[in-house]
Amino acid sequence: MAVSDLSPALRASASSRAHPKAKPGYGKRSVQDQRPSHKGDFAMLPERERHIAGYVDALPEGAAMDIKSLARSQPLYGQMAVGSALRALGVAGHLRHVRCLSGEGGQVRWVTRTFWSRVARDNEWWEVFLAAEERGSAPQEAAAPLPPWAPTDPAASEASASVPAQPPVTTVPQQRTAEPEPEPEATVDRPSPAFLALARLGRTDSRLALSAADCAALEQAAAEWFAHGVDADYLTRVLTAGLPASVDSPFGFVRRRLRDKIPPRLPAAALAVPGTPVRRLIVECTECGVPGRPEAFRDGLCRPCRQLDPA
Repeated sequence: MAVSDLSPALRASASSRAHPKAKPGYGKRSVQDQRPSHKGDFAMLPERERHIAGYVDALPEGAAMDIKSLARSQPLYGQMAVGSALRALGVAGHLRHVRCLSGEGGQVRWVTRTFWSRVARDNEWWEVFLAAEERGSAPQEAAAPLPPWAPTDPAASEASASVPAQPPVTTVPQQRTAEPEPEPEATVDRPSPAFLALARLGRTDSRLALSAADCAALEQAAAEWFAHGVDADYLTRVLTAGLPASVDSPFGFVRRRLRDKIPPRLPAAALAVPGTPVRRLIVECTECGVPGRPEAFRDGLCRPCRQLDPA
């Protein structure tokens, strides 16, 4: 083996610019009970994967883990190389991309996280870890907070109930002429979230630049994704993941991915059947981003991507 293959992995401090933080709830999450880092970490990986692994390993918790941010913040590799390296690191057992249901009650949302392990783990270890992570993310039962005017002492509540209610104060209703009603604003057709997500694809990756007519033709297909519970960031990530070196027909390519990669419909927690557990964590394919149950993935890849693997 060449001497250069045993060089230590790049640390995040060698980056050409500061690495961005992900949005709250997103980004890097290190697994627990990791051993301390040392120069021999990732020595058995190829040079590119060793470089990216060392960079990711040194990033703080909550750092952005999308391909664009990683490519922009380290000086040696672009988006395609970073995407291929992340895929290889997933196959090697260092990371898993997941979507977690975050929040409680009606304030829940799906967030994307990347769990990172300094030590390569096998599929069985990841399945056990993710199952435990899902159990730990289940919301705890808590009493709803009382409004500011509600008494906290039951005795005080009973005492207040024995006091006769005061008669309501008679007020004069406001006259209609007191303030003229505002004239209705002219209605402007605003683009839908699906249209905007498609229009921004070309800004994320120029190989998927679409015209206004293309976006209008694909708008309904993209709206189906939003109806399945995903957001614009997730749609963009799946459509731009693992792109070939060149895309001859961006319209045809996006149309095919919208049809083939549409995720399963995820019902809201409030609409779940009583007694049926709500799945709070699903794994994403490291290659194409399609979601699914942890046991459906091997080496971080879904079945179609595993079949395309030349190895």
